[in-house]
Amino acid sequence: MSKSEVVELPVLQEDGAVPCCPPITAGELSPADAEKMAAMFKALSDPVRLRLFSKIASHPGGEACVCDIADVGVSQPTVSHHLKKLRETGLLTSERRGTWVYYQVAPSVVAAMSALLDLRS
Repeated sequence: MSKSEVVELPVLQEDGAVPCCPPITAGELSPADAEKMAAMFKALSDPVRLRLFSKIASHPGGEACVCDIADVGVSQPTVSHHLKKLRETGLLTSERRGTWVYYQVAPSVVAAMSALLDLRS
């Protein structure tokens, strides 16, 4: 593949899963794929979102109730706003159980972001 070829990244699926993608050195990103990946990186560029993401990723069992991760120095409505942004970009998945919502990191999405930046090609 030449450096001028456009690489199509996998499309986000309903469950937020994204198979791994070729590294950025494999070819140029398409405009649509660049938009998708930029939204994910932008979501993680906010310090509160990054802390929430980290709390969920490091929580025992790989998932966390919103009640366990809300202490990040902002109000509960702000936490909900940030969690929504992380879900919308596909970085988190969620499941309602009774009155609580449980969040999980979407590992295939994180793997795709990591693979995109892998310069060992």
